[in-house]
This record gives sequence, structure tokens and C-alpha cells, in this order.
Amino acid sequence: MPRTAPTSNKAAQAAATQADPRWAAVVARSAAADGTFWYSVQTTGVYCRPSCAARAPRPENVRFHASGAEAEAAGFRPCQRCKPRQPTALSHHAALVTEACRSIETADNDKAATLEALAARAGLSASHFHRIFKQATGLTPKAYAAAHRAQRLRNALNESPTASVTDAIYSAGYQSSSRFYEQSAQVLGMTPSRYRAGGNALNIRFAIGQCALGAILVAQSDQGICAILLGDDADTLARDLQDRFVQAHLIGGDTAFEALVAQVVAFVEAPGLGLNLPLDVRGTAFQQRVWRALQAIPAGQTASYAEVAERIGAPTAVRAVAQACAANALAVAIPCHRVVKSDGALSGYRWGVERKRKLLDLESLPSPPSHAPSASSTVENAA
Repeated sequence: MPRTAPTSNKAAQAAATQADPRWAAVVARSAAADGTFWYSVQTTGVYCRPSCAARAPRPENVRFHASGAEAEAAGFRPCQRCKPRQPTALSHHAALVTEACRSIETADNDKAATLEALAARAGLSASHFHRIFKQATGLTPKAYAAAHRAQRLRNALNESPTASVTDAIYSAGYQSSSRFYEQSAQVLGMTPSRYRAGGNALNIRFAIGQCALGAILVAQSDQGICAILLGDDADTLARDLQDRFVQAHLIGGDTAFEALVAQVVAFVEAPGLGLNLPLDVRGTAFQQRVWRALQAIPAGQTASYAEVAERIGAPTAVRAVAQACAANALAVAIPCHRVVKSDGALSGYRWGVERKRKLLDLESLPSPPSHAPSASSTVENAA
């Protein structure tokens, strides 16, 4: 067994251990730290993973190691409780979820990838599997399957222009064309025929106004607000809208629609009022996971890109989170301005860093009293 440190060194060793950020992970039994380091205990001669459920050791008896092999080379044996040689629960769950995602993506129909079938293949109960799947992907298995089917349908409509719409619906895994048409607006934002035509005949009303951030364009489809764009001049914003909806029929807003624009402007300048409007959100399943996480950040607060990635269960997808923020076409309604660098500094914002700074400054001001609902609309539409 490794020797215990001399008494004269215990205080210094305890202080060094407590000053090490890894000690906090040991005390918290952090499963997220598993695999990043291991620790050994001088008095027991064993080494453990950070999440070990055993009683926390005294800090003066702890040593940290970069790997289990390093701990064993120093004379320590693996703990029988946390079994540090075996894969972590998180990595095991990640493997199960990855396999389930492949099963969903290759299923011929939605019945082939039910929650019960996926859980049985993973060897878990349905409720436990549902929980770890959502933790890993940010979506339920049902939502993941729906998003994947929607993507397969979009691909079929785009790649096989001569095939019938009905054939595309069935090839994407939908079991009933009639049931699909009942939800086509949520899946594609429009009918399949209109989608194939590039949004032709899709009516979008819009108006351009002025706010504290400069020019603002608000556009609305039959499903809800589909764009809130910020800029320096009206012409640039109008061209941006045209580029987004190439085949759509753009209609200048009337007096009633301009009242809606005024509501959005009021929200920009007093975020505490809330924005209780339906949104027509168009994005991939991953983008929508990110956007839902952004809407959960309270006004006046910020989160780093890494923190958002953690919250959606994809801690390594920091760059993808930044890309999802950049793809957001609903300024302020989906508050990508609340995402900052890990050190708190402001980073890129598609409508300019100064506008980002101004939005955060406005959100830091006291909110005026209002009887309007304070909760913003949430991302609900399918990818």
C-alpha cells in the first residue's frame, strides 16, 4: 500500500488538494468529470473515478491522476465500488443513444422505432431510456423520429422532382398520407406541393419600421412570425427577406399588420413586456434544440456557447451551437444575443456586436409594468 504522507506535510497537501479544481468535482461526485481524471486515496490504496459514491476522503490523502494506468503504476488498485476500469455510465448511455438514433434513422416506418422497441433493444425500461435519450439529444425519441422523417421528406421532394408527392410521403416513412396532410404545415411550414415549388404561392406579409437598434423588419406567414430582421436600412432588410423566401409572394403590411410590428418594437425596447406571438420557426432538429435553450435564458442574463451546448446535452458541439445562433432569423424572439464567450466577452452577432450590446443593456433596465404575458413564444414547429 502507498505510504501515508508525513504529519508535517498533511496541512500543505490538504491545502494543495483543496485548491485544485478537480477536488470540487470529487466532493460533488461529478459524473461529468468521469474520464477526465482519476484520484487515489493514500490511506486505502485504491483509486476511483470522480463520481464514486464512497465517502469523500480527507483531502490530504488524495492524489490526482491523468489515467487509471497512471494510478496503477503508482501502486493503487481499482475501487470495487465505482469500478474505474469499466466504461462510465455516461459513455455507456451515449453508446446506447447513438445506436437508437441509427435505428430510428434506418427504420422503414414510425412503428419500427417505438419507445418500447428502442428501450428493449437497449435493455432498459421505457421510462429510463426516454430520460437518457432526451438528456443526450435534447429531444424525445418521438420528436427525433419526427424530425428525421421530416428531413427525409424534404430530401425526397427536392431530389425526386418527377416522383409523386404521395410516393415521397411514404418513402419518408409516413404511414398515412391523409394523416400527414393534417400536420404538413407543422412539418414543412406549407403543403408538400408548395414546398417542392420552393414556397411558390406562399403569402408572407411584412413591414419595416424603426426601433432603438435601427431598422427592423417583421414578416409573418400563415403559421406565425417567420422573420425578425435588424439592419441599417430598409432596402437591405427587404432583399434579405426575398433571399430567404425566393418563391414566396411578399405582401406589404397594412395598418393592422403595422400594429404587430409596433408590438415587436415595444418588446425590443422593453424586453420585460414579453412577446406573446406565434412563431413560424424553420430549422433542423439540432438548431431547434439550441433555440429552445436560448429561449430558456431569462432576460438580463447570459450564457456561454459552452453552457448552451451542455444544456442541450451536446457538450462538444460548441461550434455547432454558434452556427445555430448565426442561422437564427428571429431576432429578439429567439434571443441569440444572450449567448457570449466563456469569459463573458461579446462575440459575433449576425446583426452586429453593437446591437448585441444595446440589447443586453436594454434588458438590464427595470421593466415597465404590464398586464401582457411575460413569457416569450417558444420553438414548437417541427424541423
